[in-house]
Amino acid sequence: MLRLRWGLRALSRGPCGPGSPACGGTWRRAGRGGAAPARPLLPVRLLPAAPHSVSSGRTMAQDLRAAVGSQAKRLSGSSEAVERPEENGHHNKRLKGDTGEEDAEDQNKKSPKRKIVLLMAYSGKGYHGMQRNMGSSQFKTIEDDLVSALVQSGCIPENHGEDMKKMSFQRCARTDKGVSAAGQIVSLKVRLIDDILEKINNHLPSHIRILGLKRVTGGFNSKNKCDARTYSYMLPTFAFAHKDRYVQEDVYRLDRETLDKVNKLLACYKGTHNFHNFTSQKGPRDPSARRYIMEMYCGEPFVRENMEFAVIKVKGQSFMMHQIRKMIGLVIAIVKGYAGESIMERSWGEEKVDVPKAPGLGLVLERVHFEKYNRRFGNDGLHEPLEWTEEEEKIAVFKEQYIYPTIINTEREEKSMVNWLNTLPIHDFNSSVVGVHANHKNSKNSSDLEGSDGCADDSD
Repeated sequence: MLRLRWGLRALSRGPCGPGSPACGGTWRRAGRGGAAPARPLLPVRLLPAAPHSVSSGRTMAQDLRAAVGSQAKRLSGSSEAVERPEENGHHNKRLKGDTGEEDAEDQNKKSPKRKIVLLMAYSGKGYHGMQRNMGSSQFKTIEDDLVSALVQSGCIPENHGEDMKKMSFQRCARTDKGVSAAGQIVSLKVRLIDDILEKINNHLPSHIRILGLKRVTGGFNSKNKCDARTYSYMLPTFAFAHKDRYVQEDVYRLDRETLDKVNKLLACYKGTHNFHNFTSQKGPRDPSARRYIMEMYCGEPFVRENMEFAVIKVKGQSFMMHQIRKMIGLVIAIVKGYAGESIMERSWGEEKVDVPKAPGLGLVLERVHFEKYNRRFGNDGLHEPLEWTEEEEKIAVFKEQYIYPTIINTEREEKSMVNWLNTLPIHDFNSSVVGVHANHKNSKNSSDLEGSDGCADDSD
């Protein structure tokens, strides 16, 4: 009882009463045999406890431990420790030496990796197509310059340039050697840095431009999600002059009757046909040789630098290697009088038909279409439809500055169309059986260089 009364008296004095431990003094306990010797206490400051509390003894012990712990932290605390509040309201200790790592993390947060598509335009002259040939620097491609620009601009790490799978890179079409593009689309993951288009273009040659960028879904693949592709083929109109008629290249002008015949033949390609004779990679019974053509026509002729040109447009779900150039080459051969119109029907059958391949100079990838993707995600509030109406003017300017002049000047200097027309007489358009067995053999091991996945492969 004496001990209990003493404890209550001590509490009633408060933390700074005479002889209070909180004031650094000593205390004595009265006992039966007299005073007990003084016992020094730790010089710590105790928080006042609620008087007359049933749990006051337990509270004092907790206060004592908290005070001792706080003092120990003050005595052992280092000036190198910096407190930073965390999201949960607590404080974590980090050393100032970690600030460099933290700055790098902050920079990554400012430039997160996101799945995007890039709208590309390029002149293909001097390049061995679009697709990069890893491990071979002998054949320069469009993607070689593109990947280099992405690395130099800081959009992708250097190791992603060495292994393009790390950035989920995919092109919509593998354009062939010398083929240009006004609307090529590639999908990839990049760091969304400030002024990204300007910085990428600063590291590209002037005949390769990135004209637009859009965010897409994480699983987007520009090749597999493409519904259709539109190509154009620009050629001098003297290519349609009859073989028995002598013409001067600069003064020839296409008449209405010949243009109508050209469009009648081009319209025959519309629909689904077996185009095994229009590529060297497919046999007549290969299901992937069947392709669907939506439209094909020749536009009105126009004059550039005293020479008349025309542009053929073709839209299809997908194209095989060299297919478009052979489709145009066969029409030219018919119009010029080297082959009869019946050869078109024969070419879709199983027999082997000798189909000439027009030069690659005039072929341009105009546009790729994503109708299904646009219907599903284009208006979901998070993504934009993959349409490039705002970029149409930039596309037109690029074609006028780089694509059309390249085609015109190269035709004048190298006469690629003239030289190819001179090879038409050596083709045997009447052969019907030769090569059928060889083609069957090819069909078993067909590996279309432009992609062999059936209905979504790449094109010329």
